[in-house]
Amino acid sequence: MEQYDLIVLGAGPAGYLAAERAGQAGLKVLLIEKSKIGGVCLNEGCIPSKTLLHSAKIYHYANNGKPYGVTTNGEVRLDQSVVVSRKDKVVKTLVNGVRHSLKSANVKILEGHGVIQGRSLNDLQVAVGADVFSCDKLLIATGSETVIPSIPGVAEGLEAGTIVTNREILSLDQIPESLVVIGGGVIGLEMANYYNCVGSQVTVIEMLDHIAGTSDREIAGMLKKELEKSGIAFHLGCRVTDINQNWVSFTDGSEDKKIVAEKTLLSVGRRPVTKGFGLETLGITLSQGCLVTDRYGMTSDPKVYAAGDVNGTWMLAHVAYREAEVAVNHMLGKKDSMNYRAVPSVVYTSPEMAGVGETEESCQAKGLLYKKITLPMNYSGRYMAENEGGKGVCKLLVDPQDQRLLGCHILGSYASEIIMNVGIMIDTELSLDRIKTLIFPHPTVTEIIRESIFHI
Repeated sequence: MEQYDLIVLGAGPAGYLAAERAGQAGLKVLLIEKSKIGGVCLNEGCIPSKTLLHSAKIYHYANNGKPYGVTTNGEVRLDQSVVVSRKDKVVKTLVNGVRHSLKSANVKILEGHGVIQGRSLNDLQVAVGADVFSCDKLLIATGSETVIPSIPGVAEGLEAGTIVTNREILSLDQIPESLVVIGGGVIGLEMANYYNCVGSQVTVIEMLDHIAGTSDREIAGMLKKELEKSGIAFHLGCRVTDINQNWVSFTDGSEDKKIVAEKTLLSVGRRPVTKGFGLETLGITLSQGCLVTDRYGMTSDPKVYAAGDVNGTWMLAHVAYREAEVAVNHMLGKKDSMNYRAVPSVVYTSPEMAGVGETEESCQAKGLLYKKITLPMNYSGRYMAENEGGKGVCKLLVDPQDQRLLGCHILGSYASEIIMNVGIMIDTELSLDRIKTLIFPHPTVTEIIRESIFHI
């Protein structure tokens, strides 16, 4: 039986980075993955969706360049097969990069279904087929899976291909005439944005009375208005009751409705993967289907750690990276711990929406005093130069007593690139006076932060 210092179950963002960091530190590491190196984010989520969205952005610019003095002769056409082919190429390149990094860190990669066998004296045992491996430490990074709602017609639609999940929607070789998106979260909004831009008639059906989950409600409402202007229809506070052939039936509680759908995207959320790999043999504590971890990534068993979506804390790749680093550092005896105070989140629609820190809703729920300032993005010269008729905004939430930032929420171009700056300000607890002394490059859209600070 081959012995390892660390066995990692799952090669998504948390798993592959933990394996790499541990290998770089000199640990003997085995990384087990039953599907694809890179996990959902790299293969079926973050990277492929952004590749598609960038093609849509170029397509949109080509069709709408007149206000900027740019016109095209003839029809502008998007070739979906080329878009998907490029997406596949990007993913393949990045996956190969991950493999190379793991190899450089002397990590052994084993492709197969890892199953925890339990304990043997002081070691943990994991089997892949007939082969059994032992380890001193185990890190569980099994990620999450798409929630398939129990709606009549879903099983038949999935089998027929008229209903798709985040996996299939990224590989459609034809643009559907109509697309219904069930779920107004990040994935649903981004795919609604893409397919609307390239020619589909898109409808989003969401059970809640707002889109974008826990995002700041005011900014999310502004995003909804912008997406509606682009042609996306929204039905909020509605429940899907049936999916039959090319139709989706739903209700708002008082009226039943039906809408045509050549394709239907299921995007109602994700849940941690905690079954099917022998976790029950260790008797580790779970809560609401999530692995419970402390601020070091340790579970109720001091030899077992967990990172990424499986702990259900923040289902974001960048959080998974950090959790992986913290867990490995704790194994190595290095001082480190998780801090979720300033986690940035982004919706990569057009316009982008990004936020970090507290929202108005979270401030109210926690009883935090706050003052807000909402400034049009047109206060940034760079933004105005690049966005004809742009309606972006920057919203800051400030502690009126400590004079420090509590949160920031941005709707507009480059929001995804700007938000980290504010995250650092929140995480390091910079005072407003100190932020005013920082020198921002000009002209940049990120100057909106400086402008907003001076308007408080």
